[in-house]
Amino acid sequence: PGFENLTMGYNKYLRPYFGGEPVQIAMSMDIASISSISESDMDYTATIYLRQRWTDPRLVFHGNKSFTLDARLVELLWVPDTYIVESKRSFLHDVTVGNRLIRLFSNGTILYALRITTTVACNMDLSKYPMDTQTCRLQLESWGYDENDVIFTWLRGNDSVHGIEKLRLSQYTVERYYTLVSKSQQETGSYPRLILQFELRRNVLYFILETYVPSTLLVMLSWVSFWITLDSVPARTCIGVTTVLSMTTLMIGSRSSLSKTNCFIKAIDVYLGICFSFIFGALVEYAVAHYSSSQKCAAKAPQELTKEMEEVNITNILNSSITSYKRKISFTSIELSSDNVNCSDLTMKTHEKIKCVLRNKMHRIIGYFTIQNPSNVDHYSKLLFPLFFMLVNVFYWAYYLYF
Repeated sequence: PGFENLTMGYNKYLRPYFGGEPVQIAMSMDIASISSISESDMDYTATIYLRQRWTDPRLVFHGNKSFTLDARLVELLWVPDTYIVESKRSFLHDVTVGNRLIRLFSNGTILYALRITTTVACNMDLSKYPMDTQTCRLQLESWGYDENDVIFTWLRGNDSVHGIEKLRLSQYTVERYYTLVSKSQQETGSYPRLILQFELRRNVLYFILETYVPSTLLVMLSWVSFWITLDSVPARTCIGVTTVLSMTTLMIGSRSSLSKTNCFIKAIDVYLGICFSFIFGALVEYAVAHYSSSQKCAAKAPQELTKEMEEVNITNILNSSITSYKRKISFTSIELSSDNVNCSDLTMKTHEKIKCVLRNKMHRIIGYFTIQNPSNVDHYSKLLFPLFFMLVNVFYWAYYLYF
């Protein structure tokens, strides 16, 4: 039949079954591509082929044929006011003409197809990044017609969506997807809504090769200093400072890719912080061992000097008087025992006794923290640092992979 005769008296401003039962709109779609998933903006961009079917009894004609009409004739027909919920930017492709399809069946069924590219918001939880799984949605809803006017349904349930299982994304793998039928309760009424929900699992292998392996190797490189003697100050200092700076650069580089989401404490930040702590601990370990070694050498120096003075003064002592010899011996014993003075002397005043007791207690406390053999610090570090690092890694990977 002629299209003009078919639409004679047709009012495109009124929905089918106006004033009666709601119009049932069955939808299906193909996901052509998901071009980008942005963690910083928390959205994804997808190109979809959206198909909508409904029946308009005003367009029934005789015969068993279906006709594909020019897309510009859609301006003469009533079409649903479907929109994409949480869409930031969307556009309809128009090369070489508007990518729309109108197909009319003899029983009044209309097939309306569109090719749309849309950027949709997707709230992401990045606490387990890069071992995270994100759940995103594509939601279709009627803008003006509530559930008394239109009813949205999926044409074939989960089989209404195609193409998503064939997608190959750079950082993600589509785990599973499913369709839902819901309602949106607004102040102006209850509106029908269709939901496509899909889960994206991030491919962690790239991040293992880019971040986890280099940071682990830097930690192991910092342990090399434990096998270098304490006297090799330039070598050990160079290893410690170089590994700290390299680790800092690696941390800055890993965070620069997610500059707008620095408020999140991500799994990769935790691991880099652990590695930085071990590297910094190796540098501090050398500082402690070297300081203890220098203090021990400084303590030995006066004793060796005293022995040399005693050997030199033997001839003078033999030629001196017994009185002067006793005075020197008593003076030397007092000097050598000055670290632990007897505070029970009756000639001492009260405040001097208090100072003496406090001085002795301070020497005891310092003695508890004094390392007697600095070389043992490196010996224990060779075992403790790798052991603790392995334990921390076990807890880290167990927590973020299984919890």
